[in-house]
Amino acid sequence: MGAVQRRLGAGRSLPHDGLALPPVHVVSLPAVTKVEGQVRTEELDAQADARRRLALAQIRQYPDPVLRMEAKPVEIFDDELGRLVERMTKLMHDAVGVGLAATQVGVLRRVFVFHLGEEDLAVVNPRIAERGDETDVDDEGCLSLQGVAMPVERPLSIRLEARNERGEEVAYDLEGVSARVAQHELDHLDGVLILDRTTAEGRREALGTLRPRVVIR
Repeated sequence: MGAVQRRLGAGRSLPHDGLALPPVHVVSLPAVTKVEGQVRTEELDAQADARRRLALAQIRQYPDPVLRMEAKPVEIFDDELGRLVERMTKLMHDAVGVGLAATQVGVLRRVFVFHLGEEDLAVVNPRIAERGDETDVDDEGCLSLQGVAMPVERPLSIRLEARNERGEEVAYDLEGVSARVAQHELDHLDGVLILDRTTAEGRREALGTLRPRVVIR
């Protein structure tokens, strides 16, 4: 399958197992509002807040066990996958997020969506091909851990390789917030939460906020 040409910018192709690699795009998320992990922090009107609450009710919340499960690779690229991507993208926007993984909606498939600038991207069977040497610590929130944010150290730049929802190969060089968002979503597909990435103090404070919400049925 040929390399995908996307409007995010020109790319380059290199030989790899006899196939052309997809173009590589350098992208970063503009700081329109503050972003913490996969959550945007901004003031909402009553209608937007209602949409957010409805969307969050459809997103699995900690300590739902599915959040600890490892997603399986996608083998079939069909209309069902396209509908899943559409649903996840809408939920991401309604929940005022910048990313959402399939496991967060109870689907154990290696798919996540994220928002970059004016474009929504879906990546299927993603992998980090390269990580930059420089790291940074910043607060991250999560649509599945409402009301908490905690410090997480991550590489400032990565090269993400995947396929899109149509099965076409794509690759992105991500920097800054966009790199952090992609790493956060990829963690979800491996059953890893920011609780596992933060400091001992950050985890203790977050659990102190989250535990009173747990309801035993």
